[in-house]
Amino acid sequence: MKIVFIGSGNMGCAMMKGMVASGEVAAADLIATAAHGSHFAALQALGIETTTDNRAAAAQADVLFLAIKPYQFADVVPQICAAVPPEALIVSIAAGQTLAGVQALFGGGRRIVRLLPNTPAMVGESMTAYCKNELVTEADCALVRTLSACYGVAEEIPERLMNAVIGLTAPASVYLFIEALADGAVREGLPRAQAYRFAAQTVLGAAKMVRESGRHPGTLKDDVCSPGGTTIEGIAKLEECGLRHAVIAAVHASTEKAARMDRG
Repeated sequence: MKIVFIGSGNMGCAMMKGMVASGEVAAADLIATAAHGSHFAALQALGIETTTDNRAAAAQADVLFLAIKPYQFADVVPQICAAVPPEALIVSIAAGQTLAGVQALFGGGRRIVRLLPNTPAMVGESMTAYCKNELVTEADCALVRTLSACYGVAEEIPERLMNAVIGLTAPASVYLFIEALADGAVREGLPRAQAYRFAAQTVLGAAKMVRESGRHPGTLKDDVCSPGGTTIEGIAKLEECGLRHAVIAAVHASTEKAARMDRG
């Protein structure tokens, strides 16, 4: 099976590196393209074939990942669509490109999956959502889940919820929270580098508790809020400053922006 990535930006590179590192995909079965070779050295070091010829690479694809920017689709897809084998599974990882839109660019009759990983794929911890058109088989979905598991966790959702996932899974908001936690500690005298380590590990540990315990986040919060204690004092200040409202509003704003991109 040949897996071809049209585009070798940060996300595409992270996905390919995860596939090879997992042992699920042999480097020799991957082909990566880019308009220029700035990312090629790291991929070549893994044994991945690289090329600047999108059309020649696409012609070899059993699975074709469109790992290009949304604005590039209108230029790149018409260049390669005739070369892509009719039996190839097409996987788009771009925001703002609907299943119907990608299908139209290819002229119809294609098995298409829309995949939304996030940048923690670079450390094997992506939260990936995917949806599919009506031509995609369960075997195709199983393959997508297997490949996605190489760099994180994947779940299928209806396409109508993809924009909500974009709003939810952007890690930038978590980075902002970590930075703010560290700023608070620096204000109280902790050295900056140490504050970042403590803040990052706290967020990592809390996320792992939610994921692995299966318990409601509110229950886990209650467990550590002793009556009259320091933690509930901090929680009260977060509520006073509107943390919940700000986070909900941020997810909504990102979701709305993604929806506008879908509409072009």
